[in-house]
Amino acid sequence: MAPFTSIFGCTLLLNAAATFRSSSYWNSYKSCFGYSEGQSGNEDENKSSDTSNPTLIAKHGALLKKYLAVYLLSVLSDWLQGPYVYALYDKYGYSQHEIAVLFVAGFGSSMVFGTFIGGLADSCGRKKFTILFALIYIASCVTKHFKDFNILMLGRLLGGVATSLLFSVFDSWLIRSHADAGVTSFLSKSFAAAQYGNSIVAISAGLLANQVASSGPLVPMFADEDDEDAVVYKGGYLNPFDMALVVLVIATFVAATTWDENFGETKEDAQSAKNKRWYDAFTSAFYTTIHSKEILYTGLICSLFEGSMYIFVFMWTPAMQALTDDPLPFGLIFATFMVCCMAGSSIFSVFIGSMKVEKLGVYVLGIATVAFALMTFSSSETGTFMAFLLFEMTVGTYFPTMGTMKSAIVPESKRAAIYNLYRIPLNCIVLFSLLTDLTPHQSFILCTSMLSVATILQISLIKHQQTFFSTSSASQTTKAIDVEKGTLESEPLVSDAEDDASSKEN
Repeated sequence: MAPFTSIFGCTLLLNAAATFRSSSYWNSYKSCFGYSEGQSGNEDENKSSDTSNPTLIAKHGALLKKYLAVYLLSVLSDWLQGPYVYALYDKYGYSQHEIAVLFVAGFGSSMVFGTFIGGLADSCGRKKFTILFALIYIASCVTKHFKDFNILMLGRLLGGVATSLLFSVFDSWLIRSHADAGVTSFLSKSFAAAQYGNSIVAISAGLLANQVASSGPLVPMFADEDDEDAVVYKGGYLNPFDMALVVLVIATFVAATTWDENFGETKEDAQSAKNKRWYDAFTSAFYTTIHSKEILYTGLICSLFEGSMYIFVFMWTPAMQALTDDPLPFGLIFATFMVCCMAGSSIFSVFIGSMKVEKLGVYVLGIATVAFALMTFSSSETGTFMAFLLFEMTVGTYFPTMGTMKSAIVPESKRAAIYNLYRIPLNCIVLFSLLTDLTPHQSFILCTSMLSVATILQISLIKHQQTFFSTSSASQTTKAIDVEKGTLESEPLVSDAEDDASSKEN
């Protein structure tokens, strides 16, 4: 059996070292590790002077606290529910096929309904839709108390919509709030802090949910304990969902009282949006995406990586069980995964000061590809587990990396709509994984292929950006010379894909 406890201890030390290196304490103690001022000069040159401005630091700190208070409560509610959805359906006596139908419905709902509903956040307000997310997820939690397939199906549909909002509206609100506060240079730090906090919350939620789920049996309400026809239940595996409901109520209150409303559109756009049809946000986002290589490539990269991540979530348990006859310490394994995610987010904070985020993305995707290749060819329990940890580390680095990339590439006026649009191919990948009977080995081969494509797309994205900006710069220089000579009237340059898409829509 793999030395899970020893490996967990090593990951804790790695995370502690990465966290220290990424913290402000490093500047005070780096000389103790043989680093001189000259050695870190290049890193300091790449950092914006804004990040050392005390006023902006204070503004960013206040904004980040408001965001994390709501975001971490929201992901806490999600983590509390996750491990017990399947267990609850199984306890209710549903077959594996019926449970699969419920799961497929959830991802299908996220792909269809979530895409359209989430796209409205840009014009209706991101704060409103954050509160809407909490209310929808609360309703989903309530449905879990009913041993009725149709009601549980409704809960899965609601949960799918809530998931789409969780992974689109929150980021959109954060990016616009940073721009409004004038602290955009701190955005990468905010994404890294959110990912680090998410990992801590995941570990805490796992421990907490385990405690409350085992605090009492699952029993029917308004009926005898042995009544098989009872519909409403309480206790047991429902306790984590009830706790998530309470957490969501708190998150709703905090968002309503501390967050400022922001939109993806200007006031003029918002006024004209009142006359638009309900699906116009989706169609506009679609046209913008397909007419911009940057936006399209970014979306495909997101779908391929996150699709691989979901497949990994489904397959790591059977993959490990196939390599050993001993019982696996699932709690310790999950905690080790999350510690590696934390280390990954700290590694992002270390490198983002001296490396462009697009280049960092190439390394992250490349290493993730290698990790899945190792999973594919490894035949030992320890080797496979180490490959798992390598991938989890890239997950921790990926989310702040991609969050920072998308903040610069996706147009603000359509941000939430495009973020939800990105989830369509992602959910197609997840549905394919659920509806096919792939083995873990076949799944890891698929993920290796998808991540190889994602790496190539990331390299192509960098080349496209270099070509675009060099061409744009040369064009501007030529026009400036012509204007100076009087042979060309001065006019603004239009190079935004959003404007191109809008003209094609009209």
